[in-house]
Amino acid sequence: MTLPQDACPADIALVISDVDGTLVTSDKRLTPATHDAVRRLAQAGIGFTIASSRPPIGLKPLAAELGLTLPMGAFNGSTLVAPDLTILSETLIPAEAARTAAQLLAEAGLDIWVFAEGRWNLTDPHGPYIDLERRTLCAEPHTVAELGPLLDRAAKIVGVSADAAHLEACEATIALALDGQADVHRSQAYYLDVTPPGAGKAGFVNAMSRHLGIDRSRIATFGDAGNDVPMFARSGFSVAMGNAAPAVQAAARAVTDGNDADGFAKAVAEFILRR
Repeated sequence: MTLPQDACPADIALVISDVDGTLVTSDKRLTPATHDAVRRLAQAGIGFTIASSRPPIGLKPLAAELGLTLPMGAFNGSTLVAPDLTILSETLIPAEAARTAAQLLAEAGLDIWVFAEGRWNLTDPHGPYIDLERRTLCAEPHTVAELGPLLDRAAKIVGVSADAAHLEACEATIALALDGQADVHRSQAYYLDVTPPGAGKAGFVNAMSRHLGIDRSRIATFGDAGNDVPMFARSGFSVAMGNAAPAVQAAARAVTDGNDADGFAKAVAEFILRR
C-alpha cells in the first residue's frame, strides 16, 4: 500500500466505496475483514455508504449485510436510494442519447441490457455474463421482444462483451459520439455502461456532502475503475485498489491492496482510522 506524505486524509467524516472490484471480492463476497472495517468506521463516528454501477436491487443485499443507514448511489450514483430501496432521486438518460447509445452498441456487436422501470431488461436470456449478473444482483432478467420502447425511460444501458480489448475501444468511440449527452465508462472489463450525463459518482459525492452537511474535503472515496475517477476528484481523499488499472491508481491519492486481498479493510485501518 502506498500513501504520499502530503496525502494524509483530513478529518474524514464519510467513506464512500465502489462495490465490484473494490468492496467485494471477485466472487462477489464481503469478507470478515470488510465487515469489521465498516463496523470500526461506525464506532469511530465515520459514516459509510456505497456508490455502484449496480441497479438498486443489486445494492439491497449489501445494505442488509452491512447494516447501512445512509443513502446509496445506484447506476453510478445517478439514482439515490435509501437502504430499503426507496427512490430518493432519479435521473434518466435523455431519450435521444439512449437511442443513439443503443444503436452504437448494436453496431459494435455488443449484447445490450437496458435497466428501466425497475427491471433488468434484455432480449437474449442466454447471452454472456447473464449468470454472473444474476448472482451479483440476486435478481432475474426480464426478457423482452424489443428494447426500443424502454429507451425513453432508461436509467442505464450496458454493452456486454467477453472481448475486453474490443470493449475498451468501444468505450473511447462511443464516449466521443455521446460527448455531453451521456456518461460512458466501463464498470468491469466486460461491461460498458451508459448513464445520465453529469450525474455519476462525482454527483453522488456532492449529494452526500449536502445530505450530511459536511465539506467534500471530509469525504474519502474508494474505487477501482474509470467510473470512480470523477468521484476521486470530487472528494478530499481517494484510494485506488491494487487491482485497478495504472491510470486509475494514478488518479487517486493512495493505493491499497487488491479486492481479493482485503485491500479495502487494510486501507480503512491504515489510511482512515490510524490517522
